[in-house]
Amino acid sequence: MKNETKKVKVNSLKKAIDVLNCFTCKPKLGVTEISMKLGLNKSNVHNILTTFEAMEYLERDTETGKYQLGLGIFTLSRALGDSFSITKVAQPYMQEMANQTKERVYLGIPHEDEVVYLEACYPADKMSLMRSLLGERANMYCTGIGKAMLAFLPEEKIEEYSSRPLKAFTENTITDAEELKKELANIRRNGYAMDKMEHEFGITCIGAPIFDKEGNVCAAVSISGPSLRFTAERIPELYRLLKESIQIIGTRI
Repeated sequence: MKNETKKVKVNSLKKAIDVLNCFTCKPKLGVTEISMKLGLNKSNVHNILTTFEAMEYLERDTETGKYQLGLGIFTLSRALGDSFSITKVAQPYMQEMANQTKERVYLGIPHEDEVVYLEACYPADKMSLMRSLLGERANMYCTGIGKAMLAFLPEEKIEEYSSRPLKAFTENTITDAEELKKELANIRRNGYAMDKMEHEFGITCIGAPIFDKEGNVCAAVSISGPSLRFTAERIPELYRLLKESIQIIGTRI
């Protein structure tokens, strides 16, 4: 229970946190909405929002002018404790896959139109290469981990995403909207996605989605490595390992 007898000693800080807490009720808010909700001056709210934006706790949509939670929040939630994070649940299974396959294994979540990476695991004999990927981003449409999530988003989100310009990173990148939608339909049928040198030449990935208890895609895991090692004969075994792991992870988050 919260201690209601504690006194607020820094009112300006309380106002700032009150503004941030508004986003627990609605994901995107504008200056006017927050001003009316909290009874604060618009200029005061604007200053608070732009400060949080500069610190990456909020992001501003340039088209609508509204704000939403930013990646700085992920850093805070990670600091709160791994026991509350999908990372702690997934990491042992990711490490086991990395050791078995001798390839890199990634965990990511969807954020707007990108993948945000939370973790990476490397084979045991390459642990010295391991580094935190928390907060790093990549496009959804040209990565195995991204397409694995994009394929299972609501249809209206897929339509909106496909209507955007799709930049070519390699000659294999899918840049046509109709071709992308066909690719996503295949992913839904197969259960996994492939990045066949679509984001980086020489690198192939296989990714599969993780669903929460409500059946919504909330994350994905991918196995990534040199394309020469990702033969057609090897893909079914990699997918089997992925499928077994993500099913267990999904029941524990």
